[in-house]
Amino acid sequence: MPNRSLWRMLAVLAVGALTAVLLAPSAAQAAPRESRPVYSYADAVRESVWVDTGLDEDGDGHADRVAADIVRPAEAAREGRKVPVIMDASPYYSCCGRGNESQLKTYDAQGHVVQMPLFYDNFFVPRGYAFVGVDLTGTNRSDGCVDVGGRSDIRSAKAVVDWLGGRARAYTTRTGSTQARASWTNGATGMIGKSWDATIANGVAATGVKNLKTIVPISGISSWYDYYFAQGAQLYDGGPDELAGYVESDQAQAHCAAVQKKLADGSPDSGDWTSLWTERDYVKDAGKVRASVFLVHGMQDLNVRTKHLGQWWDALAKHGVERKIWLSQTGHVDPFDYRRGAWVDTLHRWFDHELLGYDNGIDREPMADIERHPDQWATSAVWPPRDTRTTTLYPARGSTAGVGTLGLRRATGTETFTDDPGRSETDWAADLTRPTPDKAAFITPALTSPLRISGSSRVTVTATPSTSSAHLSAVLVDLGPDTIRDYADSAEGITTLTGRTCWGESTAGDSACFKTTAAKTADVGATVVSRGWADLGHHASLAKGAPLTPGRAYTMTLDLAATDHVVPEGHRLALVVAGTDKDLIEPPSTRPTLALDLARTTARLPLTGGPAALDRATAAVPAQRTLPVVGTPSCLTGHGDGCTTTGSGGPQR
Repeated sequence: MPNRSLWRMLAVLAVGALTAVLLAPSAAQAAPRESRPVYSYADAVRESVWVDTGLDEDGDGHADRVAADIVRPAEAAREGRKVPVIMDASPYYSCCGRGNESQLKTYDAQGHVVQMPLFYDNFFVPRGYAFVGVDLTGTNRSDGCVDVGGRSDIRSAKAVVDWLGGRARAYTTRTGSTQARASWTNGATGMIGKSWDATIANGVAATGVKNLKTIVPISGISSWYDYYFAQGAQLYDGGPDELAGYVESDQAQAHCAAVQKKLADGSPDSGDWTSLWTERDYVKDAGKVRASVFLVHGMQDLNVRTKHLGQWWDALAKHGVERKIWLSQTGHVDPFDYRRGAWVDTLHRWFDHELLGYDNGIDREPMADIERHPDQWATSAVWPPRDTRTTTLYPARGSTAGVGTLGLRRATGTETFTDDPGRSETDWAADLTRPTPDKAAFITPALTSPLRISGSSRVTVTATPSTSSAHLSAVLVDLGPDTIRDYADSAEGITTLTGRTCWGESTAGDSACFKTTAAKTADVGATVVSRGWADLGHHASLAKGAPLTPGRAYTMTLDLAATDHVVPEGHRLALVVAGTDKDLIEPPSTRPTLALDLARTTARLPLTGGPAALDRATAAVPAQRTLPVVGTPSCLTGHGDGCTTTGSGGPQR
């Protein structure tokens, strides 16, 4: 056994060594940059609470309570460490499922959640986060009625955020009086979700709720009118009342007929803007948003179309909201299923930065990731790029009727087409260089340099109809061979494989392993880049459409979906103006022929480099120069992009 002097000497040496460690600029001293999986998922606390929404939508005389299922690290609670929250509020937890494998919540005999859909709880709970899965009012284990993006939907999710921030009441059971307090969290909350879930995140953020620090909306709606109508043109043969009935619980179905009637009455097939749509327009409240926004969308999403992302992004930018964006070539697909490894890593760093305050540099990285070709990604420091300028293009008659030119000089004359509800934008793109009676096409010369469209376009049309009703479509097309994600396939650009990769910890009832995917591609001769639609009867106002006077000219501006697309050298850019776009809008009550006044028809496109870039790209090709043959796609990125090639990724680090 050492003597007292030796113990003293050892103690002095230990203190000196500790002091050196504390004072030295070592890695151990550095602020954390990444949350690590140090907590047990198997031992996590699993509990449910019912939060008072303050509403009585089902009219039973009691305030509606919304169910929130919670998975949180037990060790953090024992240590007195308060944790941040990742939250997904959804109507789909019991009716339809979440993710590529349509997972549902499952429960044990005590009513505690066993399987929480998706990977969020498996991955983030071991890293010191709580995950909260909220059943929107009228769904699964919640009271109330589904009102499709309205007051009840938004307040049911906001109430949970308020409870996490200490401003609302919750109970340990659906009908009991024992209160539950969120003493285990610091209140910092991030919302995430796809489709309707993403829409709820947008809507809650637009209330300005205090402790919502960030949202990650994947393919989310920003204004419900624009989900059902495109400037008066009906997009679906059905309304929000039918959607509510699709997701409501059996209990809600028995008590919510009045709410469904209100939804039906407030959303007439006429396409008129009503107070119902004003309540469900989150864009108008973008100035209230306090949370940062990491927005993700498929540029070929024909369910939640990219007009939603464009108008939401622009409104957030106007109000100085911190933003990041991913744009894929897919349709309505989660990034976990098309860029898995990069997505989990990026989302991890985003939440660490926004909810834990870690300085990991993600806020200094490029704002935008854009998929140029399947699994080939580019970045932009800001989005749209700073040198993007609105550029006006003019259609003109060509040597063949119905196939004209597109350029920087205004023209005169007319072109005519007759609405054919049996023809679609795919048909128009395939027949661009051939006259057909259902469209008018206008095409640039073959480009001598790449041309990048980045943002939202607008096409102003002056047309004279032959009947009392007319719908318009305006479509931008990249004319030239390419290999793209097959967004028109039922899986919208991916193929699901049999293998699995694991992202977090598993339990017997909740696996962290998910089926892998690969890009499903198609070889095409032309690619639809962006599209927009309108009912000409709403030319004067969205508030009220009116019958048209045959033979009278009307002017209307169509808002096209946001995109980021590079038309390569050797390809041509085309504008198609037509009537009904089959399967994408409903036809009008008549079958009009429309005469386009070319002198009063324009396309205003957000081009990187502006008019000068278009002028250069459409300049005459010197006689001695031979344009390259377009074969296997290269990563053409336009101005100022970086380029990487990534697949769906492997297992977690």
